[in-house]
Amino acid sequence: MQIVVVMGINGLFMKIIKSLIQEGAAQSVFPGAVALVAHEGKVVCLECAGYRSLIPERLPMTTETIFDLASLTKPLSTALCIMKLVDDEKLFLDQSLGEMLSHVDLKDKGNLTLRRLLSHSAGLADWKPFHEKLTGRPLEDRKRLLREWIIEEPFAYEPGKGNVYSDLGFMLLEWVIEEKTGKTLPEYVEKHFYGPLGLKRTFFSPSPLSPPPSSAVALLRRTGTPRPPFAKGARGDLRGRKGATLDSRLCGNDSPIHSGHGRNVPKEAFAATEDCPWRKRVLQGEVHDDNAWTLGGYSGHAGLFSTAEEVYAIAHMLREHALGTRADFFKAETVREFFRRQDIVPGSDWALGWDTRAPEGSSAGKYFSRDSVGHTGFTGASIWMDLDKDVIAILLTNRVHPKRDNDRIKQFRPVFHDAVMKELGFAENA
Repeated sequence: MQIVVVMGINGLFMKIIKSLIQEGAAQSVFPGAVALVAHEGKVVCLECAGYRSLIPERLPMTTETIFDLASLTKPLSTALCIMKLVDDEKLFLDQSLGEMLSHVDLKDKGNLTLRRLLSHSAGLADWKPFHEKLTGRPLEDRKRLLREWIIEEPFAYEPGKGNVYSDLGFMLLEWVIEEKTGKTLPEYVEKHFYGPLGLKRTFFSPSPLSPPPSSAVALLRRTGTPRPPFAKGARGDLRGRKGATLDSRLCGNDSPIHSGHGRNVPKEAFAATEDCPWRKRVLQGEVHDDNAWTLGGYSGHAGLFSTAEEVYAIAHMLREHALGTRADFFKAETVREFFRRQDIVPGSDWALGWDTRAPEGSSAGKYFSRDSVGHTGFTGASIWMDLDKDVIAILLTNRVHPKRDNDRIKQFRPVFHDAVMKELGFAENA
């Protein structure tokens, strides 16, 4: 896609933002960054600074650099798909996992609802090093094993009585998407969103352990194939080819991992992430998250790659629906519900798949409206949208390159967002 940058309120705006991210690179907050700011539906700033890689070679950042979005996968892919299914009334926010995955023995996880999973109030742990146990297991078994382990995992707290930001919840949401659609997460989101939006550099990139499409095990298993012991019954979910059964528990490993246009993109187009001590190489064009990588390149919590311009295309689409000026993908009330702070747990700021601005200490700074929605990613990506002031701010960085222990981005993000709002004239009466 091609974005036309319109000069904003202040002719110095782009220079100030560029200077700020240049300073961030100079102070080693990150090797490089791309910043995009839009106001009232028009992009008023698109700037880059620093380097997309330092090792094995130093390459300058460009505004077209493709980033590993890490946890931005949650709102920009997984929650987007759930939003579509809710909008189409194929799912309901207060529907339980037991209803949606009725053929599986979910033990004490059966009463968890979409609303609690999306708002990180489902009682699940934040993260587990599943990759350590999955390494060495056959690829076609890994997603099934992961889901078994999550179901077996004890609750970290009583569901609905606390908040813990959880990758595990979004791993389960990916399973729901597969079950209800008969498609993998990449297939479904590409068909319903990235393709129609004309996105060419937004995709899931397969890890090197993924089988190529020509040699991948067929997604559809012949009727009569013994089902793994995880199944509660022998009932198959008939979709696809005649005379075949789609085993939704394995969907995503049995079929090729579709990476959109990713296979045709040179490695040098990506922002490098970590010089990984586990994989023994600099990661560039493969997912940084170890669990996602072990699962073949993606899961419901991580694995999406994109550019600042294409992240904006998704955000702008959601903005227009929330404001009621567009209705081709969703009904306005559906988007507004996903953007609404849920207040399930007192003091929680989570909406559905999205965060909202906390009263204190938010990465959005102090000038974004309280009901702004956003998200951050471990690799250094972030997005914040203020529908009251009609501002979208996207900051993509490779702060984990070459090592993940650099956390200066935590101090930089609120400074960046405060500068954006000040220069747009929203600081005076805040």
